[in-house]
Amino acid sequence: MPEMPTGALPVLYSFRRCPYAIRARLALHASGTPCALREVVLRDKPLALLAASPQATVPVLVLRDGEVIAQSLDIMRWALARHDPQGWLRPGVGTLDDALALIADCDLHFKRDLDRYKYPGRYEDADADVHRSQGAAFLMRLQAQLQATPHLAGARSGLADHAIAPFVRQFAMVEPDWFVQQPWPHLRAWLDGWTGSEAFAAVMHRYAPWRASDTVPVVFPPGH
Repeated sequence: MPEMPTGALPVLYSFRRCPYAIRARLALHASGTPCALREVVLRDKPLALLAASPQATVPVLVLRDGEVIAQSLDIMRWALARHDPQGWLRPGVGTLDDALALIADCDLHFKRDLDRYKYPGRYEDADADVHRSQGAAFLMRLQAQLQATPHLAGARSGLADHAIAPFVRQFAMVEPDWFVQQPWPHLRAWLDGWTGSEAFAAVMHRYAPWRASDTVPVVFPPGH
């Protein structure tokens, strides 16, 4: 059974650089939903995380009633359903279902190409050039939308922007010189705006790894 939160806050198991965890933290930050943050060392996962989610991937959110949310997009939607002051669930372009379909394409296809482009040695018969090209086709779709509107959601950023941007950032970091030479000026401007935002800075703060002996929770977002 997962450990029940001992305080008044839900517990979030996270890892700073994980794109799935980044987007979960972004939604918690945007909604102003406080939680007790537990930064995880992936090579030494705490027993409390394993008890909460045997899959042992991050992020994992344990609610005050013991319910476990172990998918990043579900955490985003849970937080925003509670409070969505920036209207992430109300895109200005298309519908929420359209946004979810684009996110699904990112998670199911783009992420697969990203992994094999970034770590070709981990996958049998992976060809980094092929997967870079396939990933670039997805980015061209984003470029086309961003040529029409400043954000994927329209005039302001929304769920799709913040759910997809962490993975585009990771893709861009594999070969930065190659990335900046591609015909994606609007995509690069969008990504630069996202990485330069106050929200991104807030969710990328470095925290010490959590230990079971810690008695004072790290409250995220700060100030809650």
